[in-house]
Amino acid sequence: MKAVVFTDTDTPITLTDVTLAPPKANEVRVRVVAAGVCHSDLHVQRGEWQVPAPPVMGHEGAGVVTEVGEGVTSLAVGDHVVLSWVPPCGECRYCLRGKQSNCERVTTVINAQGTLFDGSSRLSTAGADGSSTTLHHFLGVSAFAEEVVVPVSGAIKVREDAPLDVIAVVGCAVATGIGAVTNTAEVRPGSSVVVIGCGGVGLNIVQGARLAGAEQIIAVDVVADKLDAARQFGATHTVNAAGGDTLEQVFALAATGVDYAFDAIGRPTTTEQAVTMLGIGGTAVVVGLPADGETASFQPLVLAMGGQRILGSHYGSVRPSVDIPALVDKYMSDELLLDPLISGRRPLAEAAAALDELAAGGVLRTLLVP
Repeated sequence: MKAVVFTDTDTPITLTDVTLAPPKANEVRVRVVAAGVCHSDLHVQRGEWQVPAPPVMGHEGAGVVTEVGEGVTSLAVGDHVVLSWVPPCGECRYCLRGKQSNCERVTTVINAQGTLFDGSSRLSTAGADGSSTTLHHFLGVSAFAEEVVVPVSGAIKVREDAPLDVIAVVGCAVATGIGAVTNTAEVRPGSSVVVIGCGGVGLNIVQGARLAGAEQIIAVDVVADKLDAARQFGATHTVNAAGGDTLEQVFALAATGVDYAFDAIGRPTTTEQAVTMLGIGGTAVVVGLPADGETASFQPLVLAMGGQRILGSHYGSVRPSVDIPALVDKYMSDELLLDPLISGRRPLAEAAAALDELAAGGVLRTLLVP
């Protein structure tokens, strides 16, 4: 099969012939219908995250089950699935507490080793001399490929009338953004909310706040088109950070600060801004992921005296098997916007171009279609 492989920052990503081994126990094989291009993939390409290399890229996608491994009873060939980049083990202390997005075995095995749960990979390439090179799984998914093998808990069955080439974005951008609002922050009706960054995740924080009944939703970005999109997704006010001091503009709209501030970008400056924007008892939520090693600062006294909180939101604190089908249902009942998130579709061979577009800031989500 064909798949997009990252070697190192000095080598362009390439569409490569890759061998995909059959699924083992509690795994499934999925034909990928569409895969979303996300900033996490950009972090890998830029070398800003240290991941087991070389990996097959991609972590957001949807497709159709083509084969099931031993012991799989919850899925069958032909089932439509959204891929989850946190396939909870169901056995660690976090899963048993209902904190599936923090699954310990995902962190220590799948992410740290670039393998599936048994510590081995299903991906390899053949050299000209007949030798074989093992490739790594990226976040347990590797969706920039014609097919994937994933843990059964990472393939979430969804209704068959939902278009797979749209709901692919639910697997990361939508679940992460809306989950940050509903699960992590637990935004209350009537609240004031600011969202810094209106990319794929940020727009879903905006519409998550709308669904939660927030009264004031302030969207912040430097791209006018993204601010227009934010209004479509539910923003009541917009702030163009390129047009003046961001904090001054936000406080002109919310003089005493906001109840919830979401950093959907993940830079030290935007995290610090989110904390500064809080009113008394407010909550800052860090959703966007920074480069490895970056730090932000705040004044602990202000935080303590104001009764404020800083929360990290990993994958929207979702329970994949519950939240992902529910989000698909909301889309199918016209409660949730997905189609405007998709800026375009490209073949796998144009993965590098799609990442360049994302880096330039002009697109929301491009889907790679094998």
